[in-house]
Amino acid sequence: MLEINGIKKSFGTLEVLRGIDLHVDQGDVVAILGPSGSGKTTLLRCLNFLEASDAGTMVFDGESFQMKGISKKEIRSLRKKTAFVFQNYNLFLNKTAIQNVMEGLVIARKIPKEEAQKTAQRALDKVGLSDRYDYYPYQLSGGQQQRVAIARAIATDPEIIYFDEPTSALDPELTGEVLSVMRQLADEGMTMLVVTHEMSFARNVSSHVIFMEDGVIVEQAVAKEFFAAPKEERTKAFLANFNQ
Repeated sequence: MLEINGIKKSFGTLEVLRGIDLHVDQGDVVAILGPSGSGKTTLLRCLNFLEASDAGTMVFDGESFQMKGISKKEIRSLRKKTAFVFQNYNLFLNKTAIQNVMEGLVIARKIPKEEAQKTAQRALDKVGLSDRYDYYPYQLSGGQQQRVAIARAIATDPEIIYFDEPTSALDPELTGEVLSVMRQLADEGMTMLVVTHEMSFARNVSSHVIFMEDGVIVEQAVAKEFFAAPKEERTKAFLANFNQ
């Protein structure tokens, strides 16, 4: 479904991504691990063109794109096939849960309001918020707000969803409810790239794991192999910090 080669990104003299290669098949759940500053979030933002890459190519559904200088038309086309769940929800504070989910359907995709409302209701039902349609973000817990954000993502029927540390702003109880929704999506075959520090999710839900540091992929493997027998010393040291 997705293949990237040689993705690079610098901010001034700081080289954040130093040539990233990645292959993702349909139905894969790829957990991206690594210390802060390793380039994980920048990678996701480049894949969804929230940041402009300096070099590299992308193949999506068999169609090839140059990451540097990609046209706005090509970006719009790719974004119709993807969705992005942010770390801090990014909800409209003056809109209800259902209005937040409907907004992109009506404004960006020109879907009639009645149809968009039904789609939004189904998405909110799916994430366990059938009783929160008319609640504003300030009336929702952090976990509920993030589930609204996930509903907004799945309402567009994407081929792949990018998650940028979706539970990092939540306490453990609320983290569990968000991870439960993500596990459900994984079980249903949704393709996902997930930047996360949740080792239990990476170990038990993801199909593949990538470990990044200093703008490169240090190691990648099938999840069970990654945790059972990491090959690189830096990977072993990183995992040891979570097993203490």
